[in-house]
Amino acid sequence: MTSIGSDDRGWLRAMPAEAGRDALLSRAGHRVLAARRLSDLLQGRPPGVTGSQWTSASRTSFDFVVYAADTGRPVVAVQIGPVPSPGAAEQRVERLTDAVGAAAGLPVLRIGSPTLNAADHGRRLVEYVIDARAYAAGGSTAAGTEPAPVGFRDILGRLPDGRTGPVNDLGALTRAAAVEAYVAGQVADPIVRGLHVRWADGPAQGWSWVQVRPDACLIEQVSVTEHRFSCGIDAARLAEDLAAVAVGERLRENAVADLLSRAEWTAQIAALSQRRHELVGGFAFDHLCAD
Repeated sequence: MTSIGSDDRGWLRAMPAEAGRDALLSRAGHRVLAARRLSDLLQGRPPGVTGSQWTSASRTSFDFVVYAADTGRPVVAVQIGPVPSPGAAEQRVERLTDAVGAAAGLPVLRIGSPTLNAADHGRRLVEYVIDARAYAAGGSTAAGTEPAPVGFRDILGRLPDGRTGPVNDLGALTRAAAVEAYVAGQVADPIVRGLHVRWADGPAQGWSWVQVRPDACLIEQVSVTEHRFSCGIDAARLAEDLAAVAVGERLRENAVADLLSRAEWTAQIAALSQRRHELVGGFAFDHLCAD
């Protein structure tokens, strides 16, 4: 995997000398550090950023920072957790952080989820993104020379339940767990369903759900926001897979409250389909609009 964007990283601070000791993991030419503040990543206040903006944003902590081992430069800063409520102080700080990051050219990846968190899911996510980007970089070929290789997400192999399927589907364990839950009479349908979209002026979003009762669904939503960064796979598809991971967490913990009726969920999908003009690539899930 290679760093993205320009080589001009004048405002980004190189990896600290003690990174070899403090690194959470080393993988594919990268080192990953945990819990780094924005001020740890920048060499002072970038131009165009006011003192007030800097004071508010510089204390923001990222869950992980991926560095290129050869240059020591940050490849991406990662945050995982709930999306701030509109108008909340947390949303204001996030916007200020994004503004400062943009001024400095800092790549940022945000995963928004009420269920997923850095402690339990962060390391696997970071490893996955590093591997996906390495695969995408290695699979690049000159136009017209040979067919493009299968995408990272679609590589086939042996799944945990013994079947053959996409080995890089992060939701594979959830899909197997849903079948087990169905056999045990804990859910009404063994199929984990999903959809994903990418907003033209916003994040990628994915939903995943399972019918706990014939008339009620357990639903998880995840957003993926890439600032000056690419995950190596389609961000919307990644969001859907991560939503499936979140469904699996809920099933594993038997946290199946806050269900939504099938009729209401179908109505929400239909409402989403009416906003297809706001989406990159339109809406590909019209078959889900009929209950």
